[in-house]
Amino acid sequence: MKRLLLACLLGAGLQPVFAQQHHFEISKGEFRYDGQPFHIHSGEMHFARVPREYWRQRLQMMKAMGLNTVATYVFWNYHETAPGVWDWKTDNHNLREFIKLAGEEGLHVILRPGPYACAEWEFGGYPWWLQKEKALEIRTNNVPFLDSCRTYIKELMAQVKDLQVSEGGPVIMIQAENEFGSYVAQRKDIPLATHKAYSKAIKDALVANGATVPLFTSDGSWLFEGGTIEGCLPTANGEDNIVNLKKVVNQYHDNEGPYMVAEFYPGWLDHWAEPFPKVSADEVTKQTEKYLKEDVSFNFYMVHGGTNFGFTSGANYDKQHDIQPDMTSYDYDAPISEAGWATPKYKAIRSLLQQYSKDSLPPVPAALPVISIPAIKLDKTEDVLAWKDKLEPVVDDNPLTFEDLNQGHGYVLYSRKFNQPISGKLHLAGLRDYALVYVNGTLVAELNRYYKKYDCDIDIPFNATLDILVENMGRINYGAAIIHNTKGIISPVLIDSTEITGNWKMYKLPMDKQPAVNGKAYTANHPVLYSGKFNLTKTGDTFLDMKNWGKGIVFVNGHNLGRYWKVGPQHTLYVPGCWLKKGANEIVVFEQLNEKKQTSLQAVTTPVLDQLVKQ
Repeated sequence: MKRLLLACLLGAGLQPVFAQQHHFEISKGEFRYDGQPFHIHSGEMHFARVPREYWRQRLQMMKAMGLNTVATYVFWNYHETAPGVWDWKTDNHNLREFIKLAGEEGLHVILRPGPYACAEWEFGGYPWWLQKEKALEIRTNNVPFLDSCRTYIKELMAQVKDLQVSEGGPVIMIQAENEFGSYVAQRKDIPLATHKAYSKAIKDALVANGATVPLFTSDGSWLFEGGTIEGCLPTANGEDNIVNLKKVVNQYHDNEGPYMVAEFYPGWLDHWAEPFPKVSADEVTKQTEKYLKEDVSFNFYMVHGGTNFGFTSGANYDKQHDIQPDMTSYDYDAPISEAGWATPKYKAIRSLLQQYSKDSLPPVPAALPVISIPAIKLDKTEDVLAWKDKLEPVVDDNPLTFEDLNQGHGYVLYSRKFNQPISGKLHLAGLRDYALVYVNGTLVAELNRYYKKYDCDIDIPFNATLDILVENMGRINYGAAIIHNTKGIISPVLIDSTEITGNWKMYKLPMDKQPAVNGKAYTANHPVLYSGKFNLTKTGDTFLDMKNWGKGIVFVNGHNLGRYWKVGPQHTLYVPGCWLKKGANEIVVFEQLNEKKQTSLQAVTTPVLDQLVKQ
């Protein structure tokens, strides 16, 4: 039976993942595969950010670029979808299928399971509900947290341990924790010994649950003291000075290599309301050639970024803005674009890697079909403020956080009726992250954590209602502020110095599924749902043109494509063709600002990701 299966796989033109066991090790200062020196030429791609139907095409693009390995984060919160509820099989969640596809395409795999990932991903990969346990502190030697981590690692390794190279699979290395040195540097309030005890516990959990391939850490070279773990290879992120790379690795790794840059940046991350950063192809190829000449292994972060679909995008923090929400597109100015296209940067790297390859590289796969869609008529609307009449609120004396409401993402409508008039300055110091404020249904203010706009003048007459629609724009994914990540209204609401308490009603709007839009209800400047249907004779990738809209999210055929926001620099939303259908398709837009009534929406063939609109 096994021989028959092997014959079928070979007959189908596939390289079977479990063909035979191999040996990958770190020995005599080198990576060695079956005893022979091996250099890792890797590219990062996160399976959670790419439609499952496109995984193979993207992996083929990497192979054709000249790479021999794919690296991927595994996001804990993507797989534990609710406490104790695990999803390793549906849609994009099927990690085993991704690993096997990589093996079939002749690529080795590097796993980066965290449990902390960063990656501009919501909460750096942590499940939001960890914050509900008061005794739990993330990313430190804390018993409740480590218990949760061990459960995750046990679940993870059950999925992948038989896919390691020693079992005939393509996984050659696993990372322990991630960029921990930077966190140690920012959390000097925690003793170094405590930090080290935590990171060792993560490594030990991986080994105890079946990790047999080499383990490694990944940090800036100046952060190795806090980030390295005994028994793990230290690799340096963003290190372009090869002399320094070898010096610092030698210091922390028995005075020998191998030497690897686990994050080599051919592009950079993008925030809403900030310029789209770009890195030139010439700069990337020159640095790549330096690594090739010095036998330094590397991993392009990112070789293909993909998309932060739904509510998966995270945020950074700085004192200037308090929060820097990451865009929906994770194009990253990567060699392979968000839609899987070969960019000039891709072609330049491919040409260079071909020069250093003994074999001819595979041909570049053809780009997937792209279509435009003429104006889609939006013929149904629904006033979201009117949902108060059909939703059951949670009532409390004080506004509750998303976490207290047991809601991870989306929106909450905070509502309170006033029996007496009051006016003054409304203060929402605890706004997390974006709010529209209404008095008796009239929009009076737009508050925003990015612009540090936390207050507004307000005049509430007798027997009036105050409504505050709050959006969670993504939890912080990097730095010391990651431990402060509750959402909603997290501190008292004040009008001047008066705390507003009693009879707050909170309406949960998680938008975790495509909402039904059944009517024609519409009010200017109210948050509104628009919907429409469109027919296709052929499918293909496309980009929704959102430049004339305000702020919100879009669903197509039940898929949440992510956020749009008029500030830019992103003004289109990527629609994978595999999510469209020949015949009837449905679109639903949740438009929060609704500054003008929309009657149609169209899709174009070229993305717009770099047009910043000054506010």
